[in-house]
Amino acid sequence: MKYGISIIGAGRLGRSLGRRLREQGWKIHAVVTQGAGTARRAVRFIGGGRGHTELSVGVFSASALLLAVPDFAIASVAEGLASFGSENLKGKVVLHSSGALSSEVLARLRTLGAAVGSMHPLQTFSGIGIPALDGRMFVIEGDRAALRVARAMTRTLGGHPVQLTASNKSLYHAAAVISAGHVLALEESAIRIFVSLGIKRREALKALLPLTRQVLENLERIGPRAAWTGPLARGDYSVVAMHEDAMRALPVEYLDAYRAVNRLAVRVLARDTGCAERKLTGISSKSATKSRLTEVGA
Repeated sequence: MKYGISIIGAGRLGRSLGRRLREQGWKIHAVVTQGAGTARRAVRFIGGGRGHTELSVGVFSASALLLAVPDFAIASVAEGLASFGSENLKGKVVLHSSGALSSEVLARLRTLGAAVGSMHPLQTFSGIGIPALDGRMFVIEGDRAALRVARAMTRTLGGHPVQLTASNKSLYHAAAVISAGHVLALEESAIRIFVSLGIKRREALKALLPLTRQVLENLERIGPRAAWTGPLARGDYSVVAMHEDAMRALPVEYLDAYRAVNRLAVRVLARDTGCAERKLTGISSKSATKSRLTEVGA
């Protein structure tokens, strides 16, 4: 089923979803941004809708409203919508696109007759083009009528809807951040270590990215334990100790992250987690003692 929709907050996510929905036959009503210029550009990119610089009764011409604003702004936008009263909200569906927040942030609108929910596409939106959405997971939760619209929207976009409870949204989003943002931080730290050794950044990227891609391909093909590689996977704790010593020359966050990720790795990948954790604790203790002795000697 296709619906009419107003989009509040037409940034990277709002513009992308709006354009794909419009291409698939959904009617775009109001497109709300903070400035006239951004509203015009958003409408032009989406290919439909009428631009607005603030909330107005016009947003309620659609049966569904999508709040694609930053997490910190969702509650205030909801209060702004609530100010229009139940005569405008009754029977409407209001969805927000946050991955971490549940539909409870829209509870005020529920009391005024709207069905509320959340719909989060498990995809990154860089602002450069529109990312692939076919087959991507869309996590949805909320009231029954809101879920019905969220499922229709997801399937129109080619995605796969997965329903969670409101209480599980934050943990779901934490896992997504580990898989995307944290992986990027680890990759960038490895690149910077290579650069610190005199290797050009382009050469570092060319060397390290295929290594990472191969591990991820192996994870998909043969599973996590078979894909695990490196000294921890081999039980070579002497090499781990050498790594820790070498990383003392770097900002402290590098060593802290190395140790934390090692502990996480043995927790989720090692067959004998307890033994591996004890060995890592021993390495860190010896390394700390050596560091203190070096400082005293200095």
